[in-house]
Amino acid sequence: MASFPPRVNEKEIGKLLLNLVDHTEVVRDLTFAPDGSLILVSASRDKTLRVWDLKDDGNMMKVLRGHQNWVYSCAFSPNSSMLCSVGASKAVFLWNMDKYTMIRKLEGHHHDVVACDFSPDGALLATASYDTRVFIWDPYNGDILMEFGHLFPPPTPIFAGGANDRWVRAVSFSHDGLHVASLADDKMVRFWRIDEDYPVQIAPLSNGLCCAFSTDGSVLAAGTHDGSVYFWATPRQVPSLQHLCRMSIRRVMTTQEVQELPVPSKVLEFLSYRI
Repeated sequence: MASFPPRVNEKEIGKLLLNLVDHTEVVRDLTFAPDGSLILVSASRDKTLRVWDLKDDGNMMKVLRGHQNWVYSCAFSPNSSMLCSVGASKAVFLWNMDKYTMIRKLEGHHHDVVACDFSPDGALLATASYDTRVFIWDPYNGDILMEFGHLFPPPTPIFAGGANDRWVRAVSFSHDGLHVASLADDKMVRFWRIDEDYPVQIAPLSNGLCCAFSTDGSVLAAGTHDGSVYFWATPRQVPSLQHLCRMSIRRVMTTQEVQELPVPSKVLEFLSYRI
């Protein structure tokens, strides 16, 4: 059986290796499993996610069904065990990627959900919606830990579920696990701390569509509808001892496992992300 990617010489660089054909509508997003397994998940307007094994010549391993409308985006947890998918009709789904089954549906948004991203330790999940909000969730129990509003005062559910000029288009976690960036239709890019409900920095940006932090977290790149890419220096802060301890332990333990540790309640509180 051929391996992927195959060994190629310089003359073959740029050659098409695989063409994965099975979706029946536009493919909106792609994400590789971070564990290096070459498992790829694709999200489509055909209401499905498809799991591909690129080590097996692109064999389609599984179709994840559950969305009732377009799937806009998907993201793996850092340990590759969990997948989040978001889409139209307020949909936020979490999937067990060992069993390829749905874990739970997260409920709270009032409009289409268009972007998602896990924190570097996998303990938090950010979702961005046309309802003018970014939610920070605990993916292990479905609790909303923080809400980043892009309209003040917060809109009513009816207004949030309709047309407004604060649709949030993108969200991204910084690699320090402390900051989140969001792009909205009000021509702003916002930088947030996970423990504060107001932006720590704001910059102008028209027609923002997507964003990503550099590996070291020092730069945010943002793409726009008009074909441009902009870059910003990001907020830099020395993380607290609490944040460093939380990230270290949450890389290897779930919320439930932390809560079951035989340690004093104050220590549990110190190690937990809380509302």
